[in-house]
Amino acid sequence: MSFDTLGLSPAIVKNLARQNYQTPTPIQEQAIPAVLSGKDVMAAAQTGTGKTAGFTLPILERLSNGERVKSNHIRALILTPTRELAAQVAESVHTYGTGLDLTSAVVFGGVKINPQMMRLRQGVDILIATPGRLLDLHQQNAVNFSQVEVLVLDEADRMLDMGFIRDINKIIKLLPKTRQNLLFSATFSEDIKSLAKTLVHNPVEISVNPANATAVTVEQFVYPTDKNKKPKLLSYLIGHHNWQQVLIFCKTKHGANRLTKHLEADGISALAIHGNKSQGARTKALAQFKEGKIRALVATDIAARGLDIDQLPQVVNFELPHVAEDYVHRIGRTGRAGSTGQAVSLVCADEFKLLVAIERLSQKIIPRQEIEGFDAANPLPKSHDIRPFKAKKPKKPKAPKVEHHDGQRSSELASGHKPPGSRRSQGKPGKDNPYAKNTSNQRRRKPASGPKS
Repeated sequence: MSFDTLGLSPAIVKNLARQNYQTPTPIQEQAIPAVLSGKDVMAAAQTGTGKTAGFTLPILERLSNGERVKSNHIRALILTPTRELAAQVAESVHTYGTGLDLTSAVVFGGVKINPQMMRLRQGVDILIATPGRLLDLHQQNAVNFSQVEVLVLDEADRMLDMGFIRDINKIIKLLPKTRQNLLFSATFSEDIKSLAKTLVHNPVEISVNPANATAVTVEQFVYPTDKNKKPKLLSYLIGHHNWQQVLIFCKTKHGANRLTKHLEADGISALAIHGNKSQGARTKALAQFKEGKIRALVATDIAARGLDIDQLPQVVNFELPHVAEDYVHRIGRTGRAGSTGQAVSLVCADEFKLLVAIERLSQKIIPRQEIEGFDAANPLPKSHDIRPFKAKKPKKPKAPKVEHHDGQRSSELASGHKPPGSRRSQGKPGKDNPYAKNTSNQRRRKPASGPKS
């Protein structure tokens, strides 16, 4: 199958040919026709399988035959969790849409907002944005959503992990009710499925890989060692194997900075990329890494989402992630678009539970290799037999609540509020409660006798 059989215009197919894209990937084969049909779509595929083109190509095709965009309006909105992913998607839109009478723009935080406001004044057909900056622009009346035809949530699971659910809900409420909704991600958690129930309507569900599976093109290894030996072991691996381009993952920003300084001290050119870095510094570091000017790029999970580096050969997990699904995203930076790659993890005994969670998620025990001189003083326990995931039992439906009438207390047995037909509750006798029984031992008074005759 070729791209010209999927319903794309000759201009778009020509742009793809310039990038040497001749055959669509499995996710593109299924997603492009579904999006072109105007239906809502939920698509899950491994990182590096062409998800971005799966929605940008049909959106370009659909918008090329429509009304012109008005000033400060947009026709398609693509939300991403990070600046790097937003920039990557924007680059794809520009590349695939060359020669089309369509405009696009990308907006995110960390840079001045005024140039973005000026760009939106003329109107933009396709806007790629991070949620926070988009809401800032809307509050300043820089963007109007009344013309939106398509909404895309890219890497939706990461957006929820980063706490964007409130911002996403705010944005959804501002959009026209009649629109096409597309959810694309490497994984779909239960939270994503819950969000989808309120967002998509009768969607086409696409999954070209088992849930949370790792790519077969990525060779994986674990190097057991002690925590304090990890920096030296990493320097040894880079030097011994002559790695010229390696992406390294740390859990924290400060940890990334410390590791970068260690690598520089060992004569390995390295830069860090994380949320505390300015957008200019992050863009410069990524450009130098792609151009081969530095050998190592040390990143956190949030900053690395969206990094697209052609034929990246090596990924190193200096520390295992707390969330097993993030491991899938990390190693998905290599082995992309059919190329092969290698992912190694430096694991100490304290991370054994994290390793078990990753192996259970991927349903695969990762091979281990030991290096002399870096043996663990605290041995890493052997992996257990992998237990398959069990389907969660459906929750029992809650009992219906008793109808509550105005003026009635929450308890049906509260004093003075017995159900109809029952006697009033007992209490102290008196004029405030004439229905209460007189339980005292006092003798009842005889009725007064009438006048004697």
